Amino acid sequence: MNLDFIYLLDGNFHPSSRVWIYQSSRLFSLGEALEIEKALQDFTGSWQTHGTPVKGAAYLFFGQFIILIADETASGVSGCSTDTSVRLMKELEQRFGVSLFDRLSLAFVVKDKVELLPLSQLAYASANGFINGDTLYFNNLVQTKQELENNWIIPVKESWLAKKVEFPATVS
Repeated sequence: MNLDFIYLLDGNFHPSSRVWIYQSSRLFSLGEALEIEKALQDFTGSWQTHGTPVKGAAYLFFGQFIILIADETASGVSGCSTDTSVRLMKELEQRFGVSLFDRLSLAFVVKDKVELLPLSQLAYASANGFINGDTLYFNNLVQTKQELENNWIIPVKESWLAKKVEFPATVS
């Protein structure tokens, strides 16, 4: 699985640009992905804050993660403009029958695929070797473009999850 997404990001956005990540409860089909990408482009093309265009971008990565970016060095993002983005995500949820707001579902790269795991099963998955400290985790808590580039896909042992679970010792 090629995880190199950074080159797809618009380089004209400030590192402090705000980021929102919406993880789908399932992989989108190709047809759905094309519809979503069109809806995202339409949205960012008309995204406004108090009548001023928002310098925004939107991406669908790995067929499962919708990422919105707003460069607040160009124009601030108000509550109203954030609300419009949330409305779009709610519409996409309805249209495609997915959940985009489940923060208790964690995403990992397992056997070259994105696999979702409920937070409640984290200890079980660790104890039974499904994940370990080196398993790549999608840290959807990143808040800026710079964090997205550097800390979105990281080993579990470098994430906040490291404090939540112990991994069995490996024998050398």
